[in-house]
Amino acid sequence: MTPRATTRPFGTVTRGTTNPNRLRRMDRWIAATHGAELRRAADPVAVDLGYGAAPWTAVELLQRLRTVAPRARVVGVEIEPARVAAALPYERPGLVFRHGGFEIPIPQRPLLVRAANVLRQYEEGEVAAVWRRLCARLAPADPAAGSRGGLLVEGTCDEIGRRHVWVALGPEGPRTVTFATRLGSLERPSDLAERLPKALIHRNVPGEPVHAFLRDFDRAWAAAAPYASYGARQRWIRAVRDLAADWPVVDGPVRWRQGEVTLRWEALAPGI
Repeated sequence: MTPRATTRPFGTVTRGTTNPNRLRRMDRWIAATHGAELRRAADPVAVDLGYGAAPWTAVELLQRLRTVAPRARVVGVEIEPARVAAALPYERPGLVFRHGGFEIPIPQRPLLVRAANVLRQYEEGEVAAVWRRLCARLAPADPAAGSRGGLLVEGTCDEIGRRHVWVALGPEGPRTVTFATRLGSLERPSDLAERLPKALIHRNVPGEPVHAFLRDFDRAWAAAAPYASYGARQRWIRAVRDLAADWPVVDGPVRWRQGEVTLRWEALAPGI
């Protein structure tokens, strides 16, 4: 069986590096924060965009979404035809693979697009156009039904999924930035700087908001050192609680306990 072709996919081939469980922190956050939208939808379609040389992340995304939305379906999209061909044996009810790129070659307007480690190789100046293209494909908001519409989750993580930073965008554009880590591997919060998404990674310099945020986070982490005797989780919670006095943190202790913190995009958006 050969991959189903699309015409002129938009984008370039990535390195394709992937590992099982690499995106578990991102998936866990999506299930917690977007699960209600997926449950309400008549046809909750999610796209794993640029899943790489092996289909593990798409398989896992289906499993994790179905814990909160049993009718969820996943479409894995890859721009490299050979990767699509290799993934086809893993198709099952609710999971298919398609050849394509940022145009998202499916008829539906997806309720979720996850693009992890896809824009890393692009230039910073290309990010905004890709975001606009992907956001335009999302399911629209429906205020009458209490729906904010589809969600694009775009970000970067390390090879084994210990450290992530991602931006969440709706049809209207960027909403939030989330930092997530395995707390036992963290020396200081600014260790996450190496995993900033392309829109932010070159802005971690004095005078930029993301640099100021990571500086303040390190200071809060140092001030919370006495809590380390209760474990890294308690130290993280205390540091984030202090940080929230000056930064627009939008989540709470339930998410902080997972080694996460989410802020409004506007607080970290690059300066002009």
